[in-house]
Formats: sequence, C-alpha cells, structure tokens
Amino acid sequence: MEHPFIHNLDDKSLDDLQNAISDLNKKLTFAYRVGNRALIHQLTMALDSYRTAYGKKMDDLINKQSLNIKIDVKK
Repeated sequence: MEHPFIHNLDDKSLDDLQNAISDLNKKLTFAYRVGNRALIHQLTMALDSYRTAYGKKMDDLINKQSLNIKIDVKK
C-alpha cells in the first residue's frame, strides 16, 4: 500500500530515491524499537511508495540499456 500523501516521485533521481529509502529504513528500525505502531504503518506506506518509484526507474533504465545492445549472430 502506497502512502496517500506522497505523489509524483518521477522527478527524483535514483540516488535521491535510494537515499530516501535508506533514511526511511533507519526511521522504521527506530519505530520498531520503541513500538510505535502508527509510525510503523506510516513509514511502511512511505517506503512502499519510494520502492515502487525506484523499481519503475530501474525497469526503465534496464529497458533503455537492453534496446541499445546490438547482437550479432554469425552463421
């Protein structure tokens, strides 16, 4: 489930998304330590949003790279 208040992460770079994911993971670890269920839920939704955006960007990058590869088949 994605966070309802996080919209349009398309303008973020892969590095920005990875940094945000790392930061959110640290915050989630803290939330689990203190047992704050509401915070855990919010952070989990935010992480889902950022991970989805990161996955889409990686898929696009892989697709672009695969289109640029030329395969020579010799008989």
